Amino acid sequence: MGSRGQFEVIRDPLWNNIRVDAEALAIVDSEPFQRLRYVRQLGHAFLVYPGATHSRFEHALGAYQLAGRALGLLGERGELEGIPGVECLLVRLAALLHDIGHYPFSHALEEAGLPSHEAMAAEHFEHPELEAALGGTGIPAVVRRLSDLIGGCDGSPLRGLISGSLDLDKIEYLTRDARMCGVPYGTVDVDRLLHSLTIIESPDRTRAVGVHEKGVSALESLLFAKYQMYRNVYWHHAVRSATAMFKRLVRDAIHHGELEPSWIARSTDETLMEALQRVGDRTLAERLRRRRLYKRSLDLPATGLRAGAGEWIHTHPDLVERVENQIAEELGSPAGSVLLDFPAKPEMLSVELPLLTNDGRTETLTTARVEGRFGIQRVAEELHTAARRLRIFVADEELAVNRQAVLALVERTADEIAEGLEEGRALLVAPPRA
Repeated sequence: MGSRGQFEVIRDPLWNNIRVDAEALAIVDSEPFQRLRYVRQLGHAFLVYPGATHSRFEHALGAYQLAGRALGLLGERGELEGIPGVECLLVRLAALLHDIGHYPFSHALEEAGLPSHEAMAAEHFEHPELEAALGGTGIPAVVRRLSDLIGGCDGSPLRGLISGSLDLDKIEYLTRDARMCGVPYGTVDVDRLLHSLTIIESPDRTRAVGVHEKGVSALESLLFAKYQMYRNVYWHHAVRSATAMFKRLVRDAIHHGELEPSWIARSTDETLMEALQRVGDRTLAERLRRRRLYKRSLDLPATGLRAGAGEWIHTHPDLVERVENQIAEELGSPAGSVLLDFPAKPEMLSVELPLLTNDGRTETLTTARVEGRFGIQRVAEELHTAARRLRIFVADEELAVNRQAVLALVERTADEIAEGLEEGRALLVAPPRA
């Protein structure tokens, strides 16, 4: 273990003083963690909210701080009895490292078809500096145990602090994102939530992080804040236009062998943008750099679509690109001038965690719960649908697409669309009037 007398205090606009203890100092100083200084937390949201330039670095430090606070409160109540101290340290380090594998520009490249950032964490754990820093903690099998915690596969009773419905990552990013964007939507009662966390023992004698009934209203407010942030910030139309342009740029560069996914995973926002301006569609890259964003040719609320329509748009990125190119061709426009966007976050308001009632009983809060105690879950699916918009972005705002033809298109299955493309059939065919 590192020297217990060593620590640094970092000033933070959200949590004031963040104490980084000895075991974390070498990790913070390692090259993979320092890279996070140059990876924006919210991707292209800064093009809409100028203050949204905060990084994965400060978010990770914030999660580490919240982990320390949560463990401290649990310890004060004697709830950590029987849990080895090394597991508490692992939780704090997992909070610090949960985003170590993140790509530049937030989640855009995962949407584009690259492996998840959790899966990419392993590559960064193998970096000599981070490997040495983790080895210095003296924790046996530290990389595997951290990977399991971050991936939600660890059997620790503290796992829910890192991966779960009420993990510290969510509390941190919602609070920080709202502050830096200057919006009121992400307000979360952090103190109430942290004080409501408790270790609950289930009938089979397993223990897990849960919430006391007194904190359920604060949990509801967190979930509603998440919905509001998706609707107003993360899925803002201009943010999504920039995201769609960026995804297309990167996919084209990879397809033409100009950039390697492994290099992209280790790059930063600026190094990647500089590379994109040297390869591929330089006009598109320059438009994105100068905020000459594609305009909305069509913007439809998900509430107006048949259930299940268009789900292939966020699950089949290769098919989406083929559809975009075919639509552009049908409109007499070059490939890449039409972009399709229909973001999804099915787990946006999902809940699955133990509940300790006021009379001492143990229950489970789930998305399916409909009792009055947890009312927001009755409308979870409706709120997710209300936040979503199906949009077609175009390089030339004079380009117009037929609304009925698009509705008919998105109601087809992925297999039907792929078959039509193979047979050379037109995509934008408006259904006959009744």
